[in-house]
Amino acid sequence: MCMSGQPVDTVVFDLGGVLIDWDPRHLYRQLFADPDEMEDFLARICTMAWHSAHDLGGDSMQSCRRLAAQYPGHEEMIMAWAERGEEMVAGQIDATVAVLGELTAAGIPCYALSNMEPDTFLLRRARFPFMEWFDGHVISGIERVAKPDRRIFEILLQRYGLEPAATVFVDDVAGNVRAARALGIVAVQYTSAQLLRRDLRALRLPLPR
Repeated sequence: MCMSGQPVDTVVFDLGGVLIDWDPRHLYRQLFADPDEMEDFLARICTMAWHSAHDLGGDSMQSCRRLAAQYPGHEEMIMAWAERGEEMVAGQIDATVAVLGELTAAGIPCYALSNMEPDTFLLRRARFPFMEWFDGHVISGIERVAKPDRRIFEILLQRYGLEPAATVFVDDVAGNVRAARALGIVAVQYTSAQLLRRDLRALRLPLPR
């Protein structure tokens, strides 16, 4: 049970880093011979701060063109972000997908709450069958608001009629976990499927050991 004593009966999953193995390095290791050059590129040019605009619904192709105009020597690498974005995904995280499958098989309502571009969401939904196991999705690029902004959590709760204290949210980013907890949602930080299974069982959700 959660600290309020109310049983948890709903699970909300982040996607990237929890169910989907997304990392720009999966793509850029193919393009850079020198790992240090790749890390410099991702830290200085195609940064997570720059990428955050895409999660809010910004057009990634146009964004890459603007950035390439600023760094013409890196145009090919920058444009790869938009043109080869699905290569940033190594695949699904099988062990966590198994947890999701066990929950849905047990009749536990499950939802996805993710920072992701609208077009990318459609690609991932077609690519991964487990995306259809959810009872609903809230995607930042569609809503034009991204985690950790409390408004995206409020959209989730209101749209699907969820009770915060009866809902557990799973995310790999500590700031997103803190934001969920500030709204009274039970939240756990994902580090591995094994520990997630332990945490959900502690909340008395029906998962085998």
